Amino acid sequence: MHLDSDIERDVKDELRWQPDLNPTDVGVSVKGGVVALTGFVHHYTDRYDAEMAAKRVQGVVAIANDIEVRIPNVDQRPDPEIARDAVSAIKAPLPMSSEGIKIEVSGGWVTLNGKVEWQYQRNTAETAVRKIKGVKGVNNLIELKPKAQPADIKRKIQEAFKRNAQIDADRVSVDAVGGDVTLRGNVRSWMEREEAERTAWAAPGVTRVDDKIEVRP
Repeated sequence: MHLDSDIERDVKDELRWQPDLNPTDVGVSVKGGVVALTGFVHHYTDRYDAEMAAKRVQGVVAIANDIEVRIPNVDQRPDPEIARDAVSAIKAPLPMSSEGIKIEVSGGWVTLNGKVEWQYQRNTAETAVRKIKGVKGVNNLIELKPKAQPADIKRKIQEAFKRNAQIDADRVSVDAVGGDVTLRGNVRSWMEREEAERTAWAAPGVTRVDDKIEVRP
């Protein structure tokens, strides 16, 4: 059993462990294992890193990330410039599939639309634009349209869970209807939950993952 006060202390310690973050700018509160992050950062990647840091802490069951991104004046950029950089940033790691991705930028917020075949392509596109100077946030609306729909998605995911040392396969169940996958059960940490979801997304033919796994430290 993790006390909220212990979780809050550990999250703050984990934030201090991040070299690019100023922990004094980020507020942390915890209630029932749910971590609320507030305050402000100067770059979108800092907001993302703060959330990932909190997810690594034992006892965290959910996170509400309300950190505001305040871009310094020296880093402010026009939307068209951000859009051009986003096109280049995505095309570099995804030279073929980038053609199916559309980019919109408004007020520093980047919205990704379009269709790709694999979840890793969707994630790669978001990671690429997240690091661009001047970006305040990313909305990833890219859809998955796999060319093949294997009939044994459930079996492949279950086998992947058993191979993964970070997942207790006996505590997670898998249901699959076509490309839609539902995960249920309970795990020991938020990071184990995310690893189970990531593993499910990696299976060929998966178009959606409904992660209903609960975190029970």
